[in-house]
Amino acid sequence: MSGYLTASTIKSLREQRGLTQRALADAVGVTDKAVSNWESGRGLPDISLVEPLAVALGVSVAELLTGDVRQNANRAGNLLRARFYVCPICGNVVYALGEGSFSCCGVQLLPCEAEPAEPGELAAPAEELEPGSAGCHAISVERIEDEWYVTLDHPMRKDHFISFIAYVSTGGATIQKLYPEQEAAARFRAGMSGVIYAYCNRHGLFSIRTPRRQ
Repeated sequence: MSGYLTASTIKSLREQRGLTQRALADAVGVTDKAVSNWESGRGLPDISLVEPLAVALGVSVAELLTGDVRQNANRAGNLLRARFYVCPICGNVVYALGEGSFSCCGVQLLPCEAEPAEPGELAAPAEELEPGSAGCHAISVERIEDEWYVTLDHPMRKDHFISFIAYVSTGGATIQKLYPEQEAAARFRAGMSGVIYAYCNRHGLFSIRTPRRQ
């Protein structure tokens, strides 16, 4: 259908982003069967899903609809491709709109690679989890009025704690620094769908998509 997205566009963009059909489905609030149907030409996303689908695929709505994706390092969508750098000595956090060269405390910083986190409500009991597993770092994201309320059931000791929680969307990035003995929680003004990040000083960076707004 002219002027609407095609099966090949969805599949190509999904694969370029390194997403599975299940991951894309979770990001936009549908089943992986629905994504499979879109990519095989057996159906098309509802018009209400076009904007969250564009966000999940890291493109503009116009690019998604036309299939004409232009690589522009400065466009807002690239906020979701940005990088976190964390100093292992002082815990300083650097957020950059792409990879760069940064140092702190005399140490060359490397970009953090985020592991996918389990939703908080799906986490297994703590005694059943392996230390350092993604399940140990399950992130709960709840919409409360006009805020995202983010919590983790995670130790907040001096030797093992969540160093920061961040919310990144095409509208910008907000980082809340945390310290031992604080609650592993943060609140962000809810905007566009995006990604929540949590950094554990022992096990690194974890991420999860914000729930689809109802």
